[in-house]
Amino acid sequence: MANRLSKIITRTGDKGTTGMADGSRRSKNDARVHCLGEVDELNATLGVVLSFIEEAQVQEILFRVQHDLFDIGAELCQPGKSLIQKVHVDGIEASATQFNESLPALKEFILPGGSQAVAFLHLARTVCRRVERSLFALKELEEMNPVTPQYVNRLSDLLFILARSVAHQDGDSEVYWRSKYSRLSTD
Repeated sequence: MANRLSKIITRTGDKGTTGMADGSRRSKNDARVHCLGEVDELNATLGVVLSFIEEAQVQEILFRVQHDLFDIGAELCQPGKSLIQKVHVDGIEASATQFNESLPALKEFILPGGSQAVAFLHLARTVCRRVERSLFALKELEEMNPVTPQYVNRLSDLLFILARSVAHQDGDSEVYWRSKYSRLSTD
């Protein structure tokens, strides 16, 4: 493989711009650059999740997702590029359906927490939702692959289901929201 980066410290961003893969430069506060950073954060969060996951099938799914997130980053670095396809969305949906089948029906909202793996899966889910919001904001400003926000939307659902699944596999009980705590006391 050829060297992609021979020099890490380039000083080219010192004036507030970031180089894109197509050779252009954009402001560091540009919506596309913002999305790139959030996708990177999601990928790093999944790296943390993977350090706590022991189940091979969950590891395999999340590792594949990390590769897909790099493809999303490539799309964002090269406006007009489309790497995420419907087959990727279908794969996420199939995994979500498979893991959801063995779970009990939800009767109450779940608080993010439990074991470290479950807590980090919930954190990844919330980061994923932020990525989704940013992608839709970008889509209002620029053309982009319409399948990518769909993928990220399904991914947040999968992360929620995986958090539930890991909690049940580990024998941990889910932490349920108790609605009485959300009301102001009238005493």
